[in-house]
Amino acid sequence: MHPKIALIARVGAHKTFEALGLKPEKTEVFPTPYGDSRPIHFFRHQGLEFALLSRHGEAGYDLSAPFLNPRANLYALKSLGIQKILAWVAPGSLREEMAPGDLVVPHDILDEGRGGPHTFFPNVGWGFIRHNPVFCPELRSALISTLQGVPFKVHSQGVYVATIGPRLETAAEIRKLRLLGGDLVGQTLVPEVFLARELEFCYAALTYVVNYAEGLVDRPYQPGVLFEGLATPEEMAQVAAVEQAFPNLLTKVLTALAAAPRACPCPRLLERYRLRGDIGEDWRTWVR
Repeated sequence: MHPKIALIARVGAHKTFEALGLKPEKTEVFPTPYGDSRPIHFFRHQGLEFALLSRHGEAGYDLSAPFLNPRANLYALKSLGIQKILAWVAPGSLREEMAPGDLVVPHDILDEGRGGPHTFFPNVGWGFIRHNPVFCPELRSALISTLQGVPFKVHSQGVYVATIGPRLETAAEIRKLRLLGGDLVGQTLVPEVFLARELEFCYAALTYVVNYAEGLVDRPYQPGVLFEGLATPEEMAQVAAVEQAFPNLLTKVLTALAAAPRACPCPRLLERYRLRGDIGEDWRTWVR
């Protein structure tokens, strides 16, 4: 198999596709200069080949966001010839109008976590890259078009605020993030999106809201349940409905994204450094 598109997803996402009757043709862990990648599953569906890896674990939530190794995952995907990545994430909402169960295609990032490492290029003179647009415009356009008519509310824009966990944010922090213009809050897109741009991937994200962030609505603390009561049973049912629909939805989305052109700047984000002679055509020689 030679897939050109990959899905970086939630815990045990391969099982979501197996429930549709799709079995991975193979699963491999790839050694990289940054350590081993997460297991990468290779799927084929109606002529579409795609790779899939779950950031946080295969069977359960084994590793929280601050301790992920996106450099290893992205290096492995680049080695496989992947050109496009769809990130599947589940943030909280900073806006009442973005309710649990809604789909959001973010268009920008606020990095309030400053976690790292943020770069493949330490201690060298390259790596300055514009981050507007931070998400691939070709993939975003195809994604938004494909989501027309789905039985869920879709928001075609959103500012994703990245924080560092594993703790959740305080109510005061959420008020600050709203004032800064944030719409969503999560811990997984950064530094992944910045690292993906350094390797010239086309990268976009599809998020589904799982809860209102702390202090946005009045929710009593409930020990022993998901997010300790931030989401009501009704909201969790709405989220479960989206999760149940995602296998069919994502196969449709991935097909559309795979067909999208690469007329965007993404494949040439480091062109200035090629022309300057700092880097060559073999991307493996760029990274440290």
